[in-house]
Amino acid sequence: MAIIKHPDQRVGVFIDTQNLYHSAKNLYHARVNFGNVLKDSVAGRRLIRARAYMVTTESGEEKGFLEALTKVGIEPKTKDLQVFYGGAKKADWDVGMAVDAITAAPKVDTVILFTGDGDFIPLVDYLKIHSGCQVEVVSFGRSTSGRLKEVADHFRDLDEDPRRYLMNYRPVRGARARAENRDVSVSAPEDSIAPSADDISDIGKITGVE
Repeated sequence: MAIIKHPDQRVGVFIDTQNLYHSAKNLYHARVNFGNVLKDSVAGRRLIRARAYMVTTESGEEKGFLEALTKVGIEPKTKDLQVFYGGAKKADWDVGMAVDAITAAPKVDTVILFTGDGDFIPLVDYLKIHSGCQVEVVSFGRSTSGRLKEVADHFRDLDEDPRRYLMNYRPVRGARARAENRDVSVSAPEDSIAPSADDISDIGKITGVE
């Protein structure tokens, strides 16, 4: 679908960090270059706010990741990982991200959601019908809800240029490539809510900040 983009268009970006992180990890065994994804998605328009939603752990190992996001103009919004009696864990930002997008809608012309999660379909419908905002979705096509792609005014498929949108991307060939070239349903495992210490050891590379 053709959409209108012009320099004076006000843009709000809302990032489902865990969804993109685990999509890149499961599909490509790589890390998202949030800097390039943000730059290309905004496309020279007026960025009013960019927020990334994620969960923090007691160890605080994601501190460097939060700092790197800030360097590329993304405001981290965090909540503590909840651990219940018996070891169950909970970390869900869906409602918070939706509320922030709805609250910001009167102040922007376009809302961009970085997620492939079909749970956000009602949010897209609401923003289009009740706020009149243009709603764009950015994610990896192979791990994105088909219906979410359909309801969005525009879908940017990060699978189309993994070299630009991933750090340390290494294309695979042969049997392994055929095995991996399939639609993947991505969700964050309960025991892997936040990036591990190993995953963020080179924190600048995660966001494209050197």
